[in-house]
Amino acid sequence: METWLDKLWIHIMDMVIGLKTLADFCMAPLNPLGPVTIIILIAFLTAAITKLLSGKIKTKRLRETEKKYLYWFNLRQEAMKCEDPEKAKLLAKNIDKAELNKAYYDFFFEGFLLSIATRYLPILIISAYINEAYRSERLLTLYGRDYLIRIGASDGDPILISALFGYIIALILVYCIWFVVKKLISSRSGETGNESS
Repeated sequence: METWLDKLWIHIMDMVIGLKTLADFCMAPLNPLGPVTIIILIAFLTAAITKLLSGKIKTKRLRETEKKYLYWFNLRQEAMKCEDPEKAKLLAKNIDKAELNKAYYDFFFEGFLLSIATRYLPILIISAYINEAYRSERLLTLYGRDYLIRIGASDGDPILISALFGYIIALILVYCIWFVVKKLISSRSGETGNESS
């Protein structure tokens, strides 16, 4: 069993090294743009990939658990409309105990697992690539400096920002900009819909 696991691990490592080599080959033409531009571009691509994956991929189990949860939630809402408030509370409590709580946790857990696979795993993989591909020694070789950005005055010790930290900051900014642009577009489309009515 151990030899089989050792062979599997060697194959996994070969695949990871091959993917890193392919990524380095794809990123090589962008090297003249500078490390800051490359990191921002990678952050934008990561955000786009995670948005695409999380928007398009829904497992069969997630759809089933969502349907079940919505069924029991709507049934509870109908029970709350009962004319007798005490009877409505008892009906809602029975629905909660019987099915709604379980359906909610199943739906939540399935969504959580899917978000790990479609959102967090790509971010972690790209973070690992940046940590390896743009480490201090490589930045020094490619650009003549071992940091991404230098902040600080000449009289004190400057703050040196690494590629990985810069990537995380860039990714957060890209997500924030994406959120603001989406809100602006939805508010403008709402205004356009109101004017045409």
